[in-house]
This record gives sequence, C-alpha cells and structure tokens, in this order.
Amino acid sequence: MLVIRRKEGESVIIGDDIEIKIVALENGTVQIGIDAPKEIEILRKELYKEVETENKKAMDFDLEMLKNIKLK
Repeated sequence: MLVIRRKEGESVIIGDDIEIKIVALENGTVQIGIDAPKEIEILRKELYKEVETENKKAMDFDLEMLKNIKLK
C-alpha cells in the first residue's frame, strides 16, 4: 500500500485517467473527489462489503432451499 500525505486542494493521479483530489478537511474527516471514466465503478468499501455479505446470504439460502426440494 502506498501511503502519502496530501493537503487540501492537492491530488493524486492513478494511471492516465483517474485523479483523486482532496476537496476539504474538516472535523477529522477528509472529503475527496474522484475523477474517473464512467466505465470505472467506484464504491465505498463498507457498501461493497455489505452487498457482498447480502449476496452470500442469498446464495446460501438458495442452496439450502434447493437441497430440501423433493422431486416427484
């Protein structure tokens, strides 16, 4: 993992077409702006993990349900 310090208004470039800019610093939080092509999906990690967990629960439920189906 690369760790760098940035001040408000400064940015980081990833590849040729992604820029992460420090927009504001206030009350112990950092507001960032991400400029990237529309085809690149950007998600907050906690949201991504929540969806991943819910999808796993749904798959587990479906598998258990299928195991309990009796064929005639």
